[in-house]
Amino acid sequence: MPLPTRTHPSLSHIRTFTSTCSLLAKSTKQRLAFEHAAVPPYPYGPSQIYKQSNFGLYGLQKIRFGNIVSKKNEIKTRRHWRPNVHFKRLWSESLGTFVRLRITAKVLRTVDKVGGLDEYLLGDKARRIKELGMGGWKLRWRIMQTDKVKERFRKQREELGLEPIQALTLGPEGNLVSEEQIQQVIKEYDAELSKGLDVEIGEDAQGEVIEGSEVEVAEEGFMQEKPAGEQKVVV
Repeated sequence: MPLPTRTHPSLSHIRTFTSTCSLLAKSTKQRLAFEHAAVPPYPYGPSQIYKQSNFGLYGLQKIRFGNIVSKKNEIKTRRHWRPNVHFKRLWSESLGTFVRLRITAKVLRTVDKVGGLDEYLLGDKARRIKELGMGGWKLRWRIMQTDKVKERFRKQREELGLEPIQALTLGPEGNLVSEEQIQQVIKEYDAELSKGLDVEIGEDAQGEVIEGSEVEVAEEGFMQEKPAGEQKVVV
């Protein structure tokens, strides 16, 4: 009778074989092109400086650099500041569910000021469009496909005395996107809603870095400020 095989304790933490989604193996540029295949082109393009901001609402914030200057000897020590990023679940009136995304504290205050996530995403000023980034641009496009937002725009055109127009959707290459492609993207997007009543923009909340990508994730508790004592900070 053969003896039962035992796993060495050092190998007990290894997971069984799984097939990784091909999307997670793409680079940042390839991943953005894949996710925005049926979305109109973003006028400002992806961020090349802080690529993590392409998958959330960062409001143009990025890593800043400065010096710590000692008070006694004026010795400068180089340091940097990361954006204050949080994972939040915000309610979307048009989608009728919570949207889970990565958002900075600055944008979170703006969302609360304007009256909700939908109002922030539907802002029509150039500054607001630039703040959205690639992640916010796709979420804006998704809520504009809902009946609530379409009815809202239709009423606005009636109040202005304008005739209804036939909307045309352009892909990232400037080509027309068929209605079947749009519905397929919406179906995949809503599939994430049905899993946990939320939509993730970027990586998961555990801060897991996607292999092969150039997305940066701040560690928990990283760069927490402490009393400087006899030091002052000069930017």
